[in-house]
Amino acid sequence: MNLFQLLMKKKELIPLALIMTVAASGASSFAVYSLNKKSDVIIDRRGNPEPWEAVDPSVPGKLITINQQWKPIEELQKVRRATR
Repeated sequence: MNLFQLLMKKKELIPLALIMTVAASGASSFAVYSLNKKSDVIIDRRGNPEPWEAVDPSVPGKLITINQQWKPIEELQKVRRATR
């Protein structure tokens, strides 16, 4: 309750508190989004020792991707098939 009393006494701190709250919630929500949706963020290394095998190369890994086209490299596909 002490924070609210301070904000009511010094009203010039209200915009600063609002900006800091929005920034902290945005950073937290992006961290949660990255943990859930990004393929390059890995929490459990023991459960899947080779997580890069589960990545779909046709799905972009960035927030914004402009004109990305993915084509498989034939030599790498041959090596992958030979090692399995």
